[in-house]
Amino acid sequence: MTNEELFFDLVYVFAITQISHGLLHHLTLMGVLQTAVLWFAAWLGWQYAAWVTNWFDPRTPAIRGLIFSTMALALLVGAAVPEAWGERGLAFALCYVGMQAGRSAFIVWQLPSSHPLAPNYRRILGWVSIAGCFWIAGGLVSPVWRLPFWIVAVLCEYISPMFGFALPGLGRSRTRDWTIDGAHLVERCQLFTIVALGETIMASGLSMAERELWTPPALLAFLVSFLCSIAMWWLYFGTSLKEAEHAITRSDDTGRMGAYFHYIHAVLISGIIITAVGTDLLLENPMEHAEGSHAAVMIGGPVIYLLGTAVYKRVAGGRFPWSHVSGAAAVLAVGFAGRFLPMLALAGLVTLALLLVGAGEKAGPERGLV
Repeated sequence: MTNEELFFDLVYVFAITQISHGLLHHLTLMGVLQTAVLWFAAWLGWQYAAWVTNWFDPRTPAIRGLIFSTMALALLVGAAVPEAWGERGLAFALCYVGMQAGRSAFIVWQLPSSHPLAPNYRRILGWVSIAGCFWIAGGLVSPVWRLPFWIVAVLCEYISPMFGFALPGLGRSRTRDWTIDGAHLVERCQLFTIVALGETIMASGLSMAERELWTPPALLAFLVSFLCSIAMWWLYFGTSLKEAEHAITRSDDTGRMGAYFHYIHAVLISGIIITAVGTDLLLENPMEHAEGSHAAVMIGGPVIYLLGTAVYKRVAGGRFPWSHVSGAAAVLAVGFAGRFLPMLALAGLVTLALLLVGAGEKAGPERGLV
């Protein structure tokens, strides 16, 4: 991993904060759908950039310049997030399309037609251009009608790799032909996970900074939220870099395996973002009873994360950790009793479940794995 890539990821610290705060202030079904679209857009922007730096050296002047140009657009995309469903919808769409289509067009322009990846990038450019039409159309229409256009746009970019970016006249790519640097891809995904976990840390710290009095319930809530962050880190990084790298390099289809890593992380990291929102709610009113959308967020984030890390460990390590499924079931069971508990108690029980799952894996790696 290079310094250019680390620098690029700083933009996503800002983007994730913007997205999680958007969900925090719009805890409705529509708010969840809108946040999901914005999150997948952010992830796809990062994912397509990660593929570029996996295939091409980011230390060369051309790719370094491309990374920095993409950073500027990604920063504007993040800045537009709070009003993406309002007055800045078109600005969000134009910056996002400029980032996705511009990056692909630059690679197509730079690569000689004989390069093995040239046909692949022509197909990628075709699909991000199709998606771009829906992004821009959504930005132009009334905010009431924006969601359907942007859902189609996300699906175009998220699903097209599953079919080799197939397009009439251009054929389709075969993932077996994609040359993947397994170590690099795994490191990039791990770093983004750290960036996302940083949002849960920031949520805890900022909430305490804004409190006038550090009361015992507030301090206990802070401790619970901090332990929750540690538990999530523990559950993810229990899978070693070498183990995940070997899963890619040993595969008969390294390209498809690499794509699986990206698909899984899009879901897994969404669980972290939702958990960060739950942390904000907890530290704001730790003794308030957990009801409705508040309880759903505090339960939903950890459940998504547990199931996401379970699938990740299955793909990366070849073993499915049933302990994660048991942990998710325990968290859901706690959720059913949530309306009778203050948020502090609910969060404490959820964190305990996460810690027990992690401790069980460390105590005996073979336990709960098949």
